[in-house]
Amino acid sequence: MAKARKDNKGRALRKGECQRKSDKSYVYTYTDPFGKRCYLYASDLKTLREKEAKLLKDQLDGLNLYTAKTATLNVVFDRYIANKQNLKRSSLENYKYYYNLRIRNGLGKRKIADIKYSDIKYLYQYLLNDCQLSISSVNGIHAILSPTFELAVRDDIIRKNPSKGVMAEMKDKKGQTKNPRHALTLAQQRAFMGIVSDNPIYQPWLPLFTVMFGTGCRIGELIGLQWEDLDFDERFISINHAVSYLYREEKAAYHIEVPKTDAGIRIIPMCDEIYEVLQKEYEHQKKKGFCTLEIDGMTGFIFYSKKWGVISPHRVNNAIRRIVKFYNSIESELAKKESREPLIIPNFTCHCIRHTFCTRLCENGVNIKFIQEVMGHSNIQTTMDIYAEITKEKKQEIFKTLTETANIF
Repeated sequence: MAKARKDNKGRALRKGECQRKSDKSYVYTYTDPFGKRCYLYASDLKTLREKEAKLLKDQLDGLNLYTAKTATLNVVFDRYIANKQNLKRSSLENYKYYYNLRIRNGLGKRKIADIKYSDIKYLYQYLLNDCQLSISSVNGIHAILSPTFELAVRDDIIRKNPSKGVMAEMKDKKGQTKNPRHALTLAQQRAFMGIVSDNPIYQPWLPLFTVMFGTGCRIGELIGLQWEDLDFDERFISINHAVSYLYREEKAAYHIEVPKTDAGIRIIPMCDEIYEVLQKEYEHQKKKGFCTLEIDGMTGFIFYSKKWGVISPHRVNNAIRRIVKFYNSIESELAKKESREPLIIPNFTCHCIRHTFCTRLCENGVNIKFIQEVMGHSNIQTTMDIYAEITKEKKQEIFKTLTETANIF
């Protein structure tokens, strides 16, 4: 058994206590709730232990870090993050990264009770104008700050949330309001897939876009798909994880994430088009070689690039933009020659494909509960509120059928 350390008077010192040889003063070393190494000093052991007792009480009460007079925005944010146990790891890491990047060494050092509406407005203007961030990026910062201030309000540290209303004012000045996300029409979807299928430059993207339009997977789920997630005999795809780009200790890398809810783990049936394109891709990779990239112990990813490794969402969105631009230029010229209106494809993103898949299911009268399960929504209201959109053309078709077959009047 190890002997306890003693001071120069022969008294046993507790864990964390020590006596300096230089001036015989006492030091107590401890780690605060956020991992920072801290120290207490005293000229005698009795005073040191009185400070230790007060520290313990303050830590239990939360007073040492969370008082109206001394709490900084950083302290409140750290407290807010520490209580976000249900937040997905990727979101949590991104919150920390962007807060540390944009807030911690500036506004974060100020006492939260002294921060005003105008301070938040000035910060957002600085991010927009000087840092050249987009309004959506600033909105992401706002999504971190607003609940942090709200926590302080609920804990009676401040009376009002100084960030309330700032983002709405900034959007009004920028002339930007939240637009509803629209799905591609069936004609637009077929035109997009047609150009991908027919053009040799874009054909390598065909398997990926076929699976996206035919499953409604989130992009992280899609790029995380492994061959072992497929059952060609039963014709289904197992969704049980996703690949995310996470920031950890100021470093970013790809990691495997599990769904934060049970609804995210699901089985998606393969339609004939998906079955055929994946079978063809499997045979192709058998000859050319399977993916050897490893992420958190997983390998054998279906969609990968020998040059880049993981096919990032950014690369997929860039490919979509190139394909849309190429198609629209050709279609515009062809429509002009044929004296007709061109079928223009709007710019869209990976998530719009997920939205489009759900809309196709709705248009074909698929049971809403089935749609919820395939989409992986934990709450059916999400499916109904956000995704149950029927395109203008389909509405016209339904109404025409209704007027022809039903007695409305």
